[in-house]
Amino acid sequence: MTKAELIDAITAKLTMRKKDVAPVVDEVFSQIQGALAKGDKCTFVGFGVFEVRERAAREGRNPQDPTKVVMIPAKKVPVFRPGKDLKDSVVDAPIEK
Repeated sequence: MTKAELIDAITAKLTMRKKDVAPVVDEVFSQIQGALAKGDKCTFVGFGVFEVRERAAREGRNPQDPTKVVMIPAKKVPVFRPGKDLKDSVVDAPIEK
């Protein structure tokens, strides 16, 4: 699902206008992004948790020349941990082919 599809789905479900829904969706994403940038955690009970984790520095190898070692610096990465309700809804969903 894309952001545009999310806006369309919310518009249809709540019978609101797209121009009223789009800024709300944009602001939700903006608030989550801002909280993560400050190092905060965003918890949505039943859905999941967005948080920032520190990835340690490590050695990497060039796939074209495995003898060359490259140092990959430490960095912060955003992570999403799904909540129990979300996990259960995905596990119980039928597999489509």
